[in-house]
Amino acid sequence: MLLKGLKVIDFTSYIAGPGAACILSDWGADVIKVERPGGDTMRHAFADLKNDIGSNPTFDVDNRGKRGVVLDIAKPAGCEALAKLAATADVFLTNVRPVSLRKYGLDDQTLRAASPRLVYAVITGYGLEGPDAHLPGFDMTAFWARSGMAYMTAPKGAEPFQRTTGLGDHATSLATVAAILAALYERERTGEGRLVQTSLLATGVYLMSADLALQLKLGRVASIRPRNNPINALSSYYKSADDHWFVHNPRGPSGGWEAFLKAAGREDLIDDERFASGKARRQHARELSAELDVGFAALSFEEIARRLDEADLVWAPMQTPAEVAADPQVEAAGAIIEVEDGKGGSYRSPAAPARFPGADATVRPPVPELGQHTREVLGELGYSADEVDVMFAAGAAA
Repeated sequence: MLLKGLKVIDFTSYIAGPGAACILSDWGADVIKVERPGGDTMRHAFADLKNDIGSNPTFDVDNRGKRGVVLDIAKPAGCEALAKLAATADVFLTNVRPVSLRKYGLDDQTLRAASPRLVYAVITGYGLEGPDAHLPGFDMTAFWARSGMAYMTAPKGAEPFQRTTGLGDHATSLATVAAILAALYERERTGEGRLVQTSLLATGVYLMSADLALQLKLGRVASIRPRNNPINALSSYYKSADDHWFVHNPRGPSGGWEAFLKAAGREDLIDDERFASGKARRQHARELSAELDVGFAALSFEEIARRLDEADLVWAPMQTPAEVAADPQVEAAGAIIEVEDGKGGSYRSPAAPARFPGADATVRPPVPELGQHTREVLGELGYSADEVDVMFAAGAAA
């Protein structure tokens, strides 16, 4: 596998950090997940469910294929063991607050002084500098609300709404992997590692960059409009007679105008003066949207799909998660991976969004139990069985 031989210490919790470490693990790195006593908070995400589903998919998707260790850094022996682990690693990944890391001598300067080749990666809510760098930050706060994402994804005048778990976290996972690999590439030239940092806030700002570029340059940006009052009626959602939504994205402002009308069965609109030019169609976008609603509402989804495909138009169905899970193209794109369940079987899970033809991972090892590999990993560091027993007895390891 591509990253075979790379050793990563994953001293993170929740989603963004574990997600980044999991991608590295999927690509072949030896990832050791270090948890505090009691474990990563996400291990207990479904603890209050009335119906026990026997697993925790939200935790599993970010932690498969790792080795699991429990160390209590509040105890000197546990903290020393984590520092020793870092000294043997290529990458130390953490989202623990920097003030706590400095308190226990696990900050980047201390660990990189002991191991100059170490790439030390930090994920925060708001960055390492600035007036709010010390604040705690989650996906919903630092990424979604403060970056402008929440404002720009709701139609003008709509109330704020909650959205799916981990969107900003997993985007930050990807950014973190990219930063780590860039630092590793630099290390190949210089022989030295470095500190790299990502934040939920900066990820959100980058994902909004097409809009924020306008804001920064012009001091304003267009807001999201309701579906029935689009800026461009060709770039919108429509519903079939059998209640299936789809979206069309034209090639350019007026790309495929006549072909799209034919797909809707509304060729009568081609010569309509209200829609005779791109400018006119923008001025009468609400009216055009209503006319297209009528056309598509008379057709089955199967017929609409056939017409759009025959016209080589850019479109996609709006799918439910159940439909995504059953979509053969999702499977063919490499977006699903098999994960061992630890009981002789396996289950499907989302894959990291990249493929390496000829070197794709097809089945990944299971998620480690809490502290499953503590004795094994400490033994690799040179601790004797007796020394490990002492650490367990003192609560420094588990």
